[in-house]
Amino acid sequence: MASPQRSEAAELAARRDIAFHLHPSTNLKTLKDNGPLVITRGEGVHVWDIEGNRYIEGFAGLWCATLGFSEKRLVEAARRQLDTLPAYHGFGGKTHDVGASLAEKLVGMAPVPMSKVFFANSGSEAVDSVVKIVRYYNNALGRPRKKKIISRRKAYHGVTVASASLTGLPLFHADFDLPIDGVVFADCAHHYRFGLPDESEEAFASRLADNLEKLILAEGPDTIAAMIAEPVMGAGGVMVPPATYFDKIQPILEKYDILLVADEVVCGFGRTGNMWGSQTFNIRPHMMTMAKALTSGYVPMSAVMINEAIYEVLLRQSEKLGLFGHGFTYSFHPVACAVALEALTIYQERDIVGHVRKVAPRLQQGLRALADHPLVGEVRGVGLVAAVEVVKDKRTKEPFDPKAGVGAYLMKRAEANGLIVRAMGDSLGFSPPLIIEEAEIDVMVAAFGRALDETMSWLRQKA
Repeated sequence: MASPQRSEAAELAARRDIAFHLHPSTNLKTLKDNGPLVITRGEGVHVWDIEGNRYIEGFAGLWCATLGFSEKRLVEAARRQLDTLPAYHGFGGKTHDVGASLAEKLVGMAPVPMSKVFFANSGSEAVDSVVKIVRYYNNALGRPRKKKIISRRKAYHGVTVASASLTGLPLFHADFDLPIDGVVFADCAHHYRFGLPDESEEAFASRLADNLEKLILAEGPDTIAAMIAEPVMGAGGVMVPPATYFDKIQPILEKYDILLVADEVVCGFGRTGNMWGSQTFNIRPHMMTMAKALTSGYVPMSAVMINEAIYEVLLRQSEKLGLFGHGFTYSFHPVACAVALEALTIYQERDIVGHVRKVAPRLQQGLRALADHPLVGEVRGVGLVAAVEVVKDKRTKEPFDPKAGVGAYLMKRAEANGLIVRAMGDSLGFSPPLIIEEAEIDVMVAAFGRALDETMSWLRQKA
């Protein structure tokens, strides 16, 4: 199962984990054969494994730990709340001061006018809540056919039944009997992979917008309720939208009275160099989802923001029915609210967005300096999120056979060099804590460069 170099403590921890833990988003057979990486502590942008090896956490856990792994103010915020009101809920008109303050602060930070916040526990739950709200809204308006939601191929919106259905990645559908009815997929907005020869980014965006309108007309505009989109497509491979893409699709959605939902779970709270990805790409959503950086990942929490027009419809319908029949026991948890409120305060007090703008060029330029490497097909990103896609043939963009596991091997070589990144197929994702400094970015890029060279040597040996 595990490497013979492992200590007895590491071997025991790995065996216990495999014996009892069903891992998410993992090749279970590979895990059983090789064992897990056991992380035991963190400080700043670093984490340590059970053997004492230190890593730069180049993916902030899962896009989450924006303030790093040792922010004492978040710990103290949780401790204070546990000492005063450790548990409560928002059902039946109940509330608490810390939750009300958080909702007010989020609405005040919104990139476009918003009215209300609904809290949940994960990005998947937030997206599921969007699906239900969209259905409730259109039923209230007497439009029972207007229920379909447009997503995009290679999008990631979660893993619950509805959110996984909106996820445009086949492995999240296979053998789960997904997607459910009512989901329609538009083109993936990735110019490198889907642009035509000599087609500019703007021309590509125009073609995708034309295709979107054709899709709406083919389905019937009276059946399409909403479109959900990540400002930067995250788990599908960190795909930055082509120039003018959102400028071109939004008028089409407005033309056919289709709500736009911005999934800010990855991009929100500074990741792209603005507080919201919607600001970076001039997106004007009617609804927004957020999670991860909302609490810097320290405790589970997510949220949906809706505008006043949607809220007014929900208000009238709940009066008619006697209840807005949706909610989660823990979705308004006071400890999560306290940590989130403190995280938002830190973002503003320390000008985290300004820091991202200062250090992001070091990451983007550093990774782009690797573009001439024989394995690198494309380097892409914005702010402190990026990906390096490796290919079999740079000239033709031919990918490796997925069964070759090149991306997974490269990820492991990065770990051997003290860097944790995420393999999304053969695209290696970077999303470090937003507190990272330029010198730490340099170390991260150098480690990844060594991992690329080692992977190249491995492939040559196999040839």
